[in-house]
Amino acid sequence: MRRGASVGMRAAMAEILPSAAMVLVEGSIIALTILANTAMSRGMSPFVFVVYTNALGSLILLPHIFRDRSEAPVLTFPFFLRVFLLGLIGITMAQNLAFLGLSYSSPIVACGMGNQISAFSFILGIILRTTKFDWKSSGSIERVLGTLISLTGAISLTLYKGPTIRNHSSPSLQAFPAAAVVPPPPRFLVFSSPHENWLLGCLLFAASSFTLSIWNVVQVGTVKMCPQVMKIVSFYSLFGTIQSVIVAVLFLERDLSAWRLELNFELLLIIITAIFSSVIRSSVLIWCTRMKGPHFVPAFKPFGISYASTFGCLLFGDTFHYGSMMGAFICGVGYYTVLWGQIKDEDNVHKSNHDSSTDDHKVPLLQDQDSQV
Repeated sequence: MRRGASVGMRAAMAEILPSAAMVLVEGSIIALTILANTAMSRGMSPFVFVVYTNALGSLILLPHIFRDRSEAPVLTFPFFLRVFLLGLIGITMAQNLAFLGLSYSSPIVACGMGNQISAFSFILGIILRTTKFDWKSSGSIERVLGTLISLTGAISLTLYKGPTIRNHSSPSLQAFPAAAVVPPPPRFLVFSSPHENWLLGCLLFAASSFTLSIWNVVQVGTVKMCPQVMKIVSFYSLFGTIQSVIVAVLFLERDLSAWRLELNFELLLIIITAIFSSVIRSSVLIWCTRMKGPHFVPAFKPFGISYASTFGCLLFGDTFHYGSMMGAFICGVGYYTVLWGQIKDEDNVHKSNHDSSTDDHKVPLLQDQDSQV
């Protein structure tokens, strides 16, 4: 009885722990995004933030490069070319675009536009002919429908902000002259201030999501060359950091004073973000994928929308807009629709492959040869 109870407890924990870990990871990502938005609203350069966080993360991941030297033949020129491209696309381009977009918009835009990756990946797969599309397949139709829903949500998120959740204006204040109204003190946490470049921020986030969809295509082939995921992460983080330093110093952030760090909130945020991104998040995602399969981790991506909406409504209602929340929610619906269609298409492929292999075993060898003739 005790053995049965312990086995049942282990099985229950195996089901609960991955889900709980992913929920905590997504919540931590949103919390760090809000803090990053706060740091940038206080004057921190997004390019400096990208360089310092990835530089520290690369130092933390550096030991993985020297582990398992038995796999040294994998470290060839094609491999280094791929990790160079992963660093260029995933860090130098995608992260700089994302954090620059965050400085112009808000975390809810980051959540909504982040859910465009599945739609962009589907479109890119059709263009590159790496994705099989069949109008007769319900999975393919759902992926098309989900892509249209995602793009509709992105357009809504970009063009329609809507009214704020709360309006603090009161009749008593309106009775006094405008000069007598004292503006409220600045908040430490900034969720969504009245940005003048909201459209630009949304477009930058969309560009970041598109580059990440390209990054996904490159990383699939890289994992086939080197199955050690952390080694790949270490190399492309190092290459991306070097590229970001060169681009930022020469073109994006030439003001040397912007690179000066002090013992303050910004430095603490850089350290926490680097540790979380390089060690905690990577380890949790790899562990959950091995435990639950390749579709488990992507299923939690839209959870960030609920976190951002909750934080926005409870803490920042006077600057959080209904339209932004609605657009992000539509993006999440489209994301799940594309993901569901992808799962159905993959199941159909597996079933057809299994049926064909079964038929091959049933057909006699001579009869099979005659049919080929």
